[in-house]
Order: sequence, then structure tokens, then C-alpha cells
Amino acid sequence: MTRPHDAPHADLDSFRLSRWGNPAYRLLRGAHEGLVRRFERAVRDPERAQRALLDRILRGSRATARARDLGLAAVRSYEDLRQRLPLVGYEQLSPYVQRIEAGEARVLTREPVVQLLQTSGTTGAAKLIPVTASWARGVSEAQKIWLLGLLREHEGLAQGAALTLVSPAQERLSRGGIPIGSNTGRMHLAQPWWVRRRYPVPYEVYTLPDPELRLYAILRFALQAPLRSITTANPTTVLLIARKLREHADALACDLRAGSLQHGPARALDPVLRRQLAGQLRRVQPPQDWRPARIWPLEVINCWKGGLAAWFLPLLGEALGAPVPVREVGISASESFVAVPLASGWPGCVAWPLGELLEFVADDGSVQPLWRLDMGAEYRLVVSGRHGLLRYDLGDRLRVVGRYHATPVLSFLRRSGSVLSATGEKLTETQLLLAMERVFEHLGLPRAPFTLRLVMAETPWYELATEHQGDADLLGREVERALLEVNVEYASKRSTGRLGPLRPLRLPPGSYRQLRRQRVAAGTPEGQYKDPAMCLDQASWQALMAAASTLDSASGAAGSPPG
Repeated sequence: MTRPHDAPHADLDSFRLSRWGNPAYRLLRGAHEGLVRRFERAVRDPERAQRALLDRILRGSRATARARDLGLAAVRSYEDLRQRLPLVGYEQLSPYVQRIEAGEARVLTREPVVQLLQTSGTTGAAKLIPVTASWARGVSEAQKIWLLGLLREHEGLAQGAALTLVSPAQERLSRGGIPIGSNTGRMHLAQPWWVRRRYPVPYEVYTLPDPELRLYAILRFALQAPLRSITTANPTTVLLIARKLREHADALACDLRAGSLQHGPARALDPVLRRQLAGQLRRVQPPQDWRPARIWPLEVINCWKGGLAAWFLPLLGEALGAPVPVREVGISASESFVAVPLASGWPGCVAWPLGELLEFVADDGSVQPLWRLDMGAEYRLVVSGRHGLLRYDLGDRLRVVGRYHATPVLSFLRRSGSVLSATGEKLTETQLLLAMERVFEHLGLPRAPFTLRLVMAETPWYELATEHQGDADLLGREVERALLEVNVEYASKRSTGRLGPLRPLRLPPGSYRQLRRQRVAAGTPEGQYKDPAMCLDQASWQALMAAASTLDSASGAAGSPPG
């Protein structure tokens, strides 16, 4: 039974995960009654919940190598933690993680490390994040709360299949024999059996090393199931699915009619694995329209909606073939699950007070706990968890956009480091996205990837790389005009000649797809990959230019991209 006043809405004060709702929601709600009660107590008193959580984190960290190095035995409270432990980045923790990787016990936690999560974001050397059973349990509980909110709004999801895009949970073993893999794959395998049975794609498919073959096989299995949802971190992956369905339509049609997996990229599939998967393949009539929303009865797309992801959301309707609601998957990273969305109409996600101790660095450098945040303020996120990462500066920038009872509702803005500045202009990724949105709308151009870099010279200047094949000079002038509007310091520096004019760089079509393939092949989890809007280092720009150069001779469009 569904009561009208329990329908999804944007009213944070009156919302609750009540016992009323559709049958699928009520069944799941009843199975997790204890968790729901703990969550409701925590959001009403986040200080008590966070202090109790910190006690467990500290107990799990005592008598470890890092505890001895930092004098952690004397830490008994949140106030002690702030006084004795500095904020740290991965560089400071890396020596300890290397010891864990080699098999040493009790380095960061007394609890055994059962897995190392590999994460690299878009660029940079891979980071390895330890996983303990208690930390993984906190992530799993946050996912259950998320799933409750999802089922509350979309009853039909219980009747169909769910496509979830993940990377392998285990790609290799560390020197000490600890599995190393992706967080998405780990969470995928950790789902209960009744959730996994709704997944149409065998897990073995996600472990295929070739990205093109892997996605083709994923689509082949998905096409024989009534998908009600697609879940992935990045909306660009949804756009990739739509593009690959069109690109491989002929091969997929042959495989669907034959009940096989042997055409197109699947020709390269290992014969032994092909035989293993054959029993799960069915003959299906190919679709007439290869757009996802015309193939499947999609009710919702679950993906990131904040930061750079917001740039791609307006592209989904056309790519899917029909409007499909997009629901936030939460604010999370391999290191932490920070906030969970409860309802689609909300301006953000409720901070998750039962997973990690959450701290927030204000612009003046002061550090505030979760229960002392100001409405409308922006902060940089710091986490401490039961995986041993204490006062870990995650670098994500968040804004407080509301409150659910006493707990802040947060919106993701960007990575804190996404700022370019040569003369004090401090051009942020948010300003760049706003400028490009205005330009694409003004010129009537479809949204497409772009990358901005700062070129240091006697008079510094900005260079914008795009695959735009029209009038490059016109595009450059329009972007320059938009940047002058969104950043007064940029306008000031340009007017005084301290910054030179922006210069456009035309890349051959397919350059960003090629960069994506290269990054995924090098180990970046496919679901975590993001096209670089800003290049903050030379290596990132060189990677983009290298991807473009592989297409340059064929397209003849980019000339010789600079290094």
C-alpha cells in the first residue's frame, strides 16, 4: 500500500523511509529494519553517531605501525585527533600502504586487509586503498539505504533486469598475496544473491581485458534482458553504450539471431570462455531502433550528476532515444562513501554518518566536523575510516545545500585542485564549464569534450583543445568572451596584457575516444574515467596529444599537436 504523503518529494523535513510503500520497497525495508533505525537515529544526532564511530576507528587503529609513529595511543576523542594528527594526502600514507602490499599485518589497522582497491582517477599513478571487513560493511549499508530510496520511487525495477557497469574486483595479487582490483567490482560481488540474479551480464565478461571486446559482450548479454535501469558512475559511459550500440548494430544483430557471441569484436574472444558463456546466450530478435530507450523499458539511469558529470547530462535524452529520469548514485570514491541520495527531488545527498568520520576544511583553513557545517558554505572533504586512513584529505569540494533533520545535505562541486592560474586569475573548472556551456549554446553546437591547459611563457596564455571541426578562430573568440564574463580576474589580466589571448587547437575526430581506450587499457577503471576538462600537468596534456596523434594521419585534421 502506498500512502500519498509518502510519495517522493523535495521536502527534506517531512521525508522518511517509512514502512509504507510499494511491495518491493516494503519487503526490502522490512529486511533492513535495524539499519533504517540506526540511520534515522544518526541523522537526528550526527555528533553522537560520529563520535561513536570515531571510537571504533581509534580502537581498530591502536597497536599498529602508524599508531606508534603518531602516538595514537594518547588519542581518546575527536579533539585529541585534531590536535595530534595532521591532515595527510596519499603521499604520506604510501609507505604504509607499500608495507601492506608486501603482506605486513597491523600497519594501518589491527583488522586484516582483505583487498586493495586500485584507483587512479583520470590521471596520475595508481593509488592502492586498503579494505577491511568493517569498512566494507559501512559501504554496503550505505548502498542498502540508497537502494531503498531507489525502489521507493521506481517499483518496476523489481520486475526487470539491472545493467551495472563495473571493473574487475581482482586484477592481480600484491607481493603479499592481497587481491588488487576495483571498488565497483568489489561492491558488485558483495551484493546479495537476490540482487545479483537481476544482473544479465555474467561477471566473467567484466574481467575481459580488452575494453572494446568487454563492452561488446556486455551489450550482447544486456540485449537479451528487459533492462529497467543502467547504473554506472559516469554519464559518459551511458553515452558510450549508446554509441557502441549503433556502431556494432550489424554484428550484434547477427549474434542475437544466432544466439551466439562470435561476431564483431567477439571474434577475438577466447574459445574456452566462449564455450563457457554459450549456455547463457539466447536467440533474440534484433531491435529495429538501436537507441537504448527504444530497446529496453528503462525507468531510470543511475550515475553521478555533480561536477563535470553535469555537463553531459543534457546529452543523455537524445542518445537514449527518449527522456529517462537520471538519479544520483551518491557522493563516493574508492576511499570513502560520503553521502547517499534518498529522493530524486532533493538538491543533494545526505551525509552518511555511519561510514567514516567526516571533516570539512573551510576556505580560511579551519576544520569543522559534520555537525558544525554552515548552510550554503563550501568545504574540502577529509575522511577517517575503519580501513586505517586517518584524516585523509580526499580533495573533493562540496557545498552544504540543505539539512535532513540535523545532518547536512551535500552537493559535489569538483576536485579542489581543479584550478588554473598564472597571474592570479584562479580559473576554476566550474567557471570553465559555465563558459563552455554558454559557447556551445550560443553557437548551436552539440556538447562535446574539451580540454583547457595553461601555457607558461613570458606572457602566459590558455590553449583549448576540442574536436570541433568548424571555424576554430570563431570558437576561440567565443570561449575567450565567455571566460571574460565568468571570471573578472581573467578579464582584468587580459585587459592589462598579463595574459595572452586564448588559442584553440583542433583535434581529429575520435581523439577523446582514443584517449579513453588508452587510459582504460593502462588500468584506469572504466567507470571512473572522465574526459579531462582541465590539464593540470604536462603529462595529462601529452597523453591527450598522443591519443590525437594516432588519428592525425588518418583524419588530417589536427596537424602536429604540440607536446
